[in-house]
Amino acid sequence: VPHVTEGLFGKSFTYEGTPIFLTEITPPSTLQEGTTVILKASAVWQICRDGQCRDEPKDGPATFEITLPVSATSEPDTAQAALFTAARAELPKPAKDWKVTAEAAGTDLRLRFKGVTSDLSQASLSFIPDYPFLALVQDGAGLTRDGDDWLLPIKRNTKDPVLDQPIPQGKEIAGILVAKNAIAGESKIVAIPATQIGKAPAAPLSLGKFLPILGGMLLGGLILNLMPCVFPVIGLKIMGFVQQSGQDRKKIVLHGLAFTAGVLISFWALSGFLFALRSASGPGQEIGWGYQLQNPWTVLVLMLLMFILGLSMYGVFEIGASVTSVGGKLQTKQGVSGSFFSGILATVVATPCSAPFLGAAIGAAIALPPFQFFTAFTAMALGLSLPYLILSIFPRLVDLLPRPGAWMESFKQAMAFLLFATAGYLLWVYVGQIELDNMLNVIFGLTAIAIAAWIFGRWHSPFRSRNTRTVALLLTVLFAAAGLKLAAPPAKSELVWETWSEARVNELLDEGKPVYVDFTAKWCATCQLNKKRAYPKEVAALMKERNVVLMRADKTNPNPAIDAKLEEFGRSAIPVNVLYLPGKDPIVTPELLTPGYMKDLITREVPLPEKK
Repeated sequence: VPHVTEGLFGKSFTYEGTPIFLTEITPPSTLQEGTTVILKASAVWQICRDGQCRDEPKDGPATFEITLPVSATSEPDTAQAALFTAARAELPKPAKDWKVTAEAAGTDLRLRFKGVTSDLSQASLSFIPDYPFLALVQDGAGLTRDGDDWLLPIKRNTKDPVLDQPIPQGKEIAGILVAKNAIAGESKIVAIPATQIGKAPAAPLSLGKFLPILGGMLLGGLILNLMPCVFPVIGLKIMGFVQQSGQDRKKIVLHGLAFTAGVLISFWALSGFLFALRSASGPGQEIGWGYQLQNPWTVLVLMLLMFILGLSMYGVFEIGASVTSVGGKLQTKQGVSGSFFSGILATVVATPCSAPFLGAAIGAAIALPPFQFFTAFTAMALGLSLPYLILSIFPRLVDLLPRPGAWMESFKQAMAFLLFATAGYLLWVYVGQIELDNMLNVIFGLTAIAIAAWIFGRWHSPFRSRNTRTVALLLTVLFAAAGLKLAAPPAKSELVWETWSEARVNELLDEGKPVYVDFTAKWCATCQLNKKRAYPKEVAALMKERNVVLMRADKTNPNPAIDAKLEEFGRSAIPVNVLYLPGKDPIVTPELLTPGYMKDLITREVPLPEKK
């Protein structure tokens, strides 16, 4: 265990006596029996006394090597084996009964200890980190209780005070705890093995902040009853309760309660699935809606879901017809069980329509702690089942319901525009993640998916012939797959482009650097095609190897300087691509570029840089 000493540049970790540092070495699997293997090491260290340190060795790293025979069985040196055994016995060990998790806490971090039976506040606890981005903690600074847990804050080191350079930030915490008294059994030292850094558990909201979320979920569940697939069922279902119960008031209420139970259990199952997904990232990590939106794939899936549901609600195709027909067998069962399965079916049919009304409420509820999380989704379930429950208690109120009619289809189509607006917002977020140059692919991808939905809705309906439905399904899959491929996040480009200017080109040429200029515009279709096909990884690697500086002259908007430069090359239209070489005339490429042409051009015209 190191000692903490104060030096010229802050705190240092020092060892006394003859420390032993255990390092695992894995020999290559290609070693053959009867040969030898050489293990080499290079090391530098400091010797310190009274706060003064000097580097050793003075003339650079010391090198060590040992030659060992390769055999089928190991033959350890008894004396050396005892040395290693003794060293391992001295290593700090994790506390058996503790559960340690690491959490982000604002810009800093903290360790959470569960299952601790001793009073850590009296232990004068210090944390000695394994990684340079973690700051030392001494004398239990900042240690607090959180229920039965203990929390130890750890600051991040972001800059090396000696080298004046940023310190790379890791994704896990590891180190040792050192205390003045025993904290785990008889031990004063506890190892903290590598622990992934997660988000802190969600704190419960105050009643004032939680009630609006609860109200939003309840209202959203109520509004779901206005969907065309749900609303007509309300009156019919209640009258079915009445008929099945033989006008017995208690039995009617029992059917209503069974229906409500079906809705509640369905929502609890769905919310349990959501909660499991939220918690799937490991101990101590709770993932909220906003966190997920940092992932381009998550944003893409949500955008496509909103877009596809919008198409469905607008009538391009129908979601849930097959589910409804399968579930119909269960919901038409006589007795209370039929009412229960009707509640499950109502949930399945209504859930895809929840996005226009519940986006904000679900977004807030998804990050809540467990009790409030499930309470919020229970409110949504009660909102969906409340009309059935009230009408089963007061069946005469059925006469007050508005008659189903064309207004319901108009209402559904109007709600589709809310979904399209949500998809548009997510498109804006997504394009910000994948860069604007890739937006055209996303638009083409959405178009292909819309065509897939249209084909499915028009030619895969039940009244079409079997052959027609088969062909329609194949075309649907083909267009949907093509759309997803087009819209998917692209591989990160290895090319870095500067903004073109004549002065910058001349400056680079004076420095002896080759320059490649792409005269382009967003409205130029051929330009966009060149961007997608002419610069694959091998071309990018070739340009990087030969130190080619890439510049982009964008004339999406009028630019007299670019127009004047194009006139020098005898061109008035784009695309135009030019390779400048120091001391030579510029080379103007053909309009349509291919990877083969680009590789040949760079290899032939741009020399390899001289090795220094």
